[in-house]
This record gives sequence, C-alpha cells and structure tokens, in this order.
Amino acid sequence: MQQLVPPDVLASADKILFIAPLAIGDFTYWQNYFVAFAKQYPHIKIDVWVDEVRRTRCFWRWESLKNYSLYDWLESSSFINKVYRETYSPGTCKKSLQQAQREHYPVVVSLATLRPYTYAKLARIISPAGFVAGMVTKPKFFQVRQKLAYKNLDAGLYRNGINKPATNHITDFYAQLMEQLFGVVVPCEKRAPFIEVPRQWITFAKLRFLKWSIDKKHKEFGKVFFINAFAKGTKRCWPLHYLLMLMIELKHQDQWGDVSFIVNVPPEEYHVVHNYFTQHSVNDMYLFSAQHNFFQLPAIISICDAVISVETSVMHLASALKVPVVALMRTKNPEWRPWDETRSVIVYAPNRQSWVKDITPQQVLEGVRMLIQRHFI
Repeated sequence: MQQLVPPDVLASADKILFIAPLAIGDFTYWQNYFVAFAKQYPHIKIDVWVDEVRRTRCFWRWESLKNYSLYDWLESSSFINKVYRETYSPGTCKKSLQQAQREHYPVVVSLATLRPYTYAKLARIISPAGFVAGMVTKPKFFQVRQKLAYKNLDAGLYRNGINKPATNHITDFYAQLMEQLFGVVVPCEKRAPFIEVPRQWITFAKLRFLKWSIDKKHKEFGKVFFINAFAKGTKRCWPLHYLLMLMIELKHQDQWGDVSFIVNVPPEEYHVVHNYFTQHSVNDMYLFSAQHNFFQLPAIISICDAVISVETSVMHLASALKVPVVALMRTKNPEWRPWDETRSVIVYAPNRQSWVKDITPQQVLEGVRMLIQRHFI
C-alpha cells in the first residue's frame, strides 16, 4: 500500500500539525498512534490543533470552554510539542489561526471525520504552501462548496475506503488511518489505552476519600461506585431521577456492604445537581467535579471499585485505568465501546432509534450484577 503522505515529504519535515475536534475519549485512543508516529519519525515535532466544535460568540460560555480539561492531558504528554487550545470563540480562533500560519507547517493533516470539508479548507489556510492531507466524503452533485473545499487537499482519504465492520473497535479505524497516511503500523497489542496519573493527583484523590470518610482499608467497608450520567449532548445524558433510583436500589443490596457513590458532575451543571440531591438525599453520596485539573478525574476513578457511565470519556478512562465499568450505550456506534471487554458490561439502549435515557435503572443494576458474577467487583 502506497502511503498518502510521501516519505520524502516526511523525511524533510521538521514538524507536523494535526487538526481534529478532539475530545477526551478521542485522545484516550489517539495517543497510542501519536506515540507510534513519534517513534517512526523522531525528527518531526507533533503539534495539535484542537478545534472546539462548541465555538460561540456567547461570552458567558467562554470560561468553561477555555478550561476544557483535555488540554491539561495534552500538554503533559511528552510526545506533543504544542497545543492550539484557544479556538473557543471567533476572536481567539482567529488569533490561533494567525499563530499557526506563522509556523509555516510543511505538513498539515486533518483527522476530522465529521464535516471533513471544513477542515480541508482550514488546513490549507494554515499552510498555503505545505502538504495537506485529510479525510474525504463523496459530495452529492449539488454540494459544490464541499467539492471546492476538497481541492485544497494534496491527498484525501475516503472514509468509505476504510474497512469498518460492526465488530471493529474505533482503534481499528485509527490504525488503518495511520497506516494509509504515514505507513505507521500499530499492532492490536499496542492499542490499549493508557494514562499516567501524576503522584500529586493520586494523593489528592486519597485525601478527598478521607474527607468523604471513605476508608477502603477496612474490609467491612462497602464498594465505591463512580457514576457519570453526563455527556456533552443532553440526549446522551441519563436522567437524574434514574440516577437516584439506581443508587437507592444499590443501597438495598445488603450483600454488597454499605456502598458509597461518587457522582461525577460537569462544573457548569454542579449547582443544578447539588440542588436536586439536596431535595432527594442519598446516604454516602458525594458530588465530584474536576474543576482545577484534568488529572483529578482519573485519580478519583483509579481508586474506585467500579464505574457506571454513559457513553462518554469516563468509560474510556475506566478501561485505561483497568477499573471495571458498566457502560450505557446506544446501538448506533458500537465501535466506541470500552476497550477492555473483560472488565466491562455494556447495557445498550433498546434499539437504534433509542437514546441512553431509554435505559432503565433495573437494566443497569443487572449490569452491575454481571460484573460481580465475573468477580471484578
């Protein structure tokens, strides 16, 4: 197979810019491929443009977008040289664009699979004279702008040209993408997600447990469940009253001991959730929000007994941390299931048209029982 970015172009390049609307779940798996690229082309510095798809003119939303916790993880990664993180407003995006143009990137590659024509144009604006590659979808006959946008690419990779059987994991898609673009081969055993949590944040998590009076050193102490009912889109979230019902049911399971719950809450939703559980209290339930640093989140997860999460980054982090997980998913995108299938139970929505909110607390409770039967909790 002839790679799309020519070897001579990569041999002479000193840096490369990857463009993608990355989220935490994406990077959980993409990092292995960046590591493999860095090993194969050690002379090339890797820069990443994180395009914020929630970019807005609404200034009151900028603070939460600006402090998106993914940036902490990206900037701590030794294989990444530079991160363009200020793309959350039209003004900051324009400044970042000008900054990127001054770098005169010899190679720019778009990894975006949604609206790839938009990023084909963006890549060429950033690097007018460089080699530009990216994903391509076949435009319909009336989509003239998309056709013109794809002309900005020196090399295009049709998504339909990548095998995507229903049984594949998203890492298989990424592997084919990197091999066709750069000739970088990442075998299956090298694709497992990983995360290295700095010691200071493990200490933070242990101190937080003590503050909550959760003492796991004593055998008689019950299980600790980390529960995440939130995703970026409201349709992918799990209703709070279902979360309440689940915790009450788990509390009634005497054989599991006096269980505790850590409920993950996005900073912008904290007051709403706090008010709800003030009215509907549950014993041994604690709200948590990673408000200061990304690594607060994986640190807390790492010392819990199990994770219960909707289909978002938390369930992928659980796999990276080898913590058992009950994942609430739609049937639409099975390739985004947790990596570690031995330590995970997937509870699917009833059908392809259903959302996560259609999964009942009883179904989730059965998922927890399945993990216990496998002796993972």
